[in-house]
Amino acid sequence: MGEAQVSLKHLFRVFTKPEHKDSKLAQIEQHLSDNIMDFLSQHVVTKKTSLEEIEQDFSLPAVPESPEFVSSHAESLLEKLVAHSVNTYSPTFIGHMTSALPYFHLPLSKLLVGLNQNLVKIETSKAFTPLERQVLGMMHNLIYDRDEPFYEEYLHSARHALGAFCSGGTIANITALWVARNKLLGPQPGFSGVARAGLAAAYRHYDIGNLGVICSKRGHYSLSKAVDALGLGREQLLSLPCPAQTLNPEDALREGRRYQEAGNKVLAIVGIGGTTETGHVDPLDELADVAKELGCWFHVDAAWGGATLFSSNNRSKLNGIAKADSVTIDAHKQMYVPMGAGMAIFKDPEDANAVRHHAQYILREGSKDLGATTLEGSRNGMAMMVYSTLHILGRRGYELIIDQNIEKAQSFASMIDAHEDFALTTTPTLSLLTYRVCPPQVQKALSVAGDADKVRLNQKVDRLVVGVQKAQREAGKSFVSRTRLECPNTNSQAITVFRVVLANPLTTKTDLQNILAEQVELAKGMRIWKELIKLADQVSHTSASV
Repeated sequence: MGEAQVSLKHLFRVFTKPEHKDSKLAQIEQHLSDNIMDFLSQHVVTKKTSLEEIEQDFSLPAVPESPEFVSSHAESLLEKLVAHSVNTYSPTFIGHMTSALPYFHLPLSKLLVGLNQNLVKIETSKAFTPLERQVLGMMHNLIYDRDEPFYEEYLHSARHALGAFCSGGTIANITALWVARNKLLGPQPGFSGVARAGLAAAYRHYDIGNLGVICSKRGHYSLSKAVDALGLGREQLLSLPCPAQTLNPEDALREGRRYQEAGNKVLAIVGIGGTTETGHVDPLDELADVAKELGCWFHVDAAWGGATLFSSNNRSKLNGIAKADSVTIDAHKQMYVPMGAGMAIFKDPEDANAVRHHAQYILREGSKDLGATTLEGSRNGMAMMVYSTLHILGRRGYELIIDQNIEKAQSFASMIDAHEDFALTTTPTLSLLTYRVCPPQVQKALSVAGDADKVRLNQKVDRLVVGVQKAQREAGKSFVSRTRLECPNTNSQAITVFRVVLANPLTTKTDLQNILAEQVELAKGMRIWKELIKLADQVSHTSASV
């Protein structure tokens, strides 16, 4: 059923444009579009189906023997894939950084797929390469604000690159530290450089024990991948405690000196421009000075918060970012572009040459091929989606959205603070915040309890938060995520908290009120709620007696 004839004639039809607008393929396209829009208008989870049940639809390991009609396959995708996907467009999906997209991306994506350009080389992306270079220049200008002659010289220079477009923040962070490593351990008389001679030879030549990267414990896990992939070793990621949620410059300087006095070298300090867990911004200005004192690279991971630079009202939250040698920004986060659009931006257009590669059949020396200085080779033209969104929204459009997101987060924080059954755990700097469900009796007990009782109370609150988060996710009407973090008022004890990301412009205050109401209803229906209040009363009574 649904099998097509195995013939070159049939396969040829698959590769050619339909003959008229009312063709079967055109009808299928319209049918798919209608179903997608219907799906996006529903709850976070449209069908309560277990992961194990869904896996059964994708359990056959053999490649299908015969072709299938497009119409049959499209219906299969709607039934097996679309129906069980997560509706990240829902205004009550506020647990992750993936959010709703402007509708115009659906028709524009046809250009991207239809043209099928490969950005590795001019020969497969003649117009897309200049476009991508302009996008990188726009982001460079947003961060570093150089004058017009600078961009006239470097924007389309075959010998320079203002950045590297890639699939996401992980590759962008690896790319930035790859450039930093190759610059630090570059060629010298009698040494061909780490790119040619390798890491062991570079360490011997430069008399280095190890290379390290300093960041806070709020640093993204991609930094661990980076030191692994670059051969430095995960033990050389010097992640420092941050009970106040940001990296302390004095701690970074102290750790850097200690590390270098032991015969090692600090490769880079990474400041976070909007942490994944809480949205806090490291003191970038001060960290840039620490990096200068240690003689190392300064990278800012602004994958999440970089878009704040569009806002004249809030860009000061990223003060010091212009001192960075490199910056990571993800367009598929707060720039509202489909997944797969990350960028590493370099302050100095010469720096990308530290990782430049050439080949005879491709990426020839002197060409403007973008693949010469990017970690990834073949890439699609996602820069077009960034280019289009920058033009359709404009800086002022982005400013309105970013400002609204931050204001909404502050409003939600106030809402939580005013509710007796919740406790705010981190206040929003950008549009992320964390909180937990915590009965008023427990909050009172925590304020008077000794350390041992605080641990017992917090552990039970943790169980309550986990239970509520799972129940709310399974109910499918809304979604918040959860994480564990240390807070100043918990004596460095890690606690479990709800994590909220307010990036969807369609999320309303009523949505947020309903989410809190649902959480309270779920919590009060759990046995752990009563156990927690009983323990809180015991702790309060004991503390009063003492």
